[in-house]
Amino acid sequence: MALEKMAYSVQFVLLVLLSGLMLVCRIAEGDTHYYDFVLKDTNFTRLCVTKTMLTVNESFPGPVVYVHRGDTAIVNVQNEGSHGVTIHWHGVKQPRNPWSDGPDHITQCQIQPGTSFTQKVIFSEDQEGTLWWHAHSDWTRATVHGAIVVLPTEGTTYPFPQPDGEEVIVFEPTYSLVVDYGKTYLLRLVNAAMNSELFFAISEHNLTVVGTDGTYTKPLVTNYLMITPGQTMDVLITANQTPSYYYMAIRQFVTIDPSVPEFTNMTATAILQYRGNYTPPASPSLPTTLPTFYQLDAGYNFTSKLRSLASPEHPANVPQNVTTRMFITASINLVSYTFEGILVNHIASTLNNISFMDPSSSILDAYYRHISGVYTTDFPDYPPSIFDFTGVDDLPSAMTQPATKVKVLNYNETLEIVFQGTNVLTSAEDHPVHLHGFTFFVVGMGFGNFDPVADPKGYNLVDPPEQNTVRVPKNGWVAIRLRVDNPGVWLWHCHLDRHFTWGMATVFIVKDGGTPETSLLPPPDYMPPCITPSPIRLEDFNDADGVVNTISKI
Repeated sequence: MALEKMAYSVQFVLLVLLSGLMLVCRIAEGDTHYYDFVLKDTNFTRLCVTKTMLTVNESFPGPVVYVHRGDTAIVNVQNEGSHGVTIHWHGVKQPRNPWSDGPDHITQCQIQPGTSFTQKVIFSEDQEGTLWWHAHSDWTRATVHGAIVVLPTEGTTYPFPQPDGEEVIVFEPTYSLVVDYGKTYLLRLVNAAMNSELFFAISEHNLTVVGTDGTYTKPLVTNYLMITPGQTMDVLITANQTPSYYYMAIRQFVTIDPSVPEFTNMTATAILQYRGNYTPPASPSLPTTLPTFYQLDAGYNFTSKLRSLASPEHPANVPQNVTTRMFITASINLVSYTFEGILVNHIASTLNNISFMDPSSSILDAYYRHISGVYTTDFPDYPPSIFDFTGVDDLPSAMTQPATKVKVLNYNETLEIVFQGTNVLTSAEDHPVHLHGFTFFVVGMGFGNFDPVADPKGYNLVDPPEQNTVRVPKNGWVAIRLRVDNPGVWLWHCHLDRHFTWGMATVFIVKDGGTPETSLLPPPDYMPPCITPSPIRLEDFNDADGVVNTISKI
């Protein structure tokens, strides 16, 4: 399907189903496509409230980037807004090219107002489906984001029947998605929410999941789905019900302590409307299959059913032998910090009891130019102590220390990581973790403490889902495997922005492979200079409830 004929895609944004996006490709030369992204402060009205917010090309969400598998996009980002910004290409592997990956103080620093930066976005040959782009500095991704559609290579097709249409959906309170009876539509879903996992369902209609995070899955027929912040899904829906109006609905999947007050307990809806002559109902029917806010088993049951397509055209190359193993705890902790001469406790979040602090300059630049004193290479493979991670008694001290520690890996290592959720500070909840520069195979998941003897016996090493973002379940664990074959500097972090802001992150540095083809590309002629401080912050623990409640509403 030619790029010029592609007109539609679908996203989720925040707590509403999303929005019409504008293709802004100026010219295309072969397999390289050129885009202009102009950042501006723009007035938008949503839910009867008008706000000024930073946008790309004066649209919210921003423009859709359309490419074919293996293409390259050259994006000139011009900042005419009032905030420094970086742009990250979420899920795009960027082979050997972290220079355009985008996370602030990791691979570059902010594009300051009145300046520009041209990014080269390289799409690998093994990714196809829906990805997305978003700002990766402070909390600017709340309004600076958009979808990426990676189409099959010219002359090839989807590994499922060609849909009759792909839709761009804009939900406002009166929005309707109009469909024809008997036709099938491909919905491209992106959860761009800052801090909310979401359930989604369409009244009286099944959903068929055919892809996640830019990789295909075995078709999964379901009457609801759960999607974490940062995840994308490709979903087919067939309009096969009695012509009428039906609600499409999303609802938060809440895994924090139910006693935390004032979380957003709304259910957002839009209308699926059949074309034809009939009497509309007084009110569309709500999906009875939409799980409730705290239905933990529903989130796990959906996630556990996903499988890679694992076909000859789209193989699942799961590492069978592991050369490096890591066991990483994800926790909410405390740090002591001197503020105006007073020692106070602050909220922090950690991986293996390390609360990541961004340095004053780019880690990638320091690595490439052999600049010392920016980071240390001693991120631990295991937590400092083993305890009943998901228990309520005899938990270790919640105190930790901020540091800029990275993990160095050799090219082509095979890596297994088990992420273990903890109940430190009685603060257990899901953590959707995202790795830049790679996809990985989710080989196992469970509740409770990971058992290194028994649990690996249940790993799926045949057709596990291949993703770039995965949830560490509340009071549970998830195991992933990947081959480390992309040299450069790549960020790992929780995609709940409050946790990322508090330090739930680390960095992988992957060494060169010994040949030009397996080595980091040189930097572009210009990189934005580092003149603003790190976006990683500490919050006063005494104001923790207020902070969490305020953030949860964003």
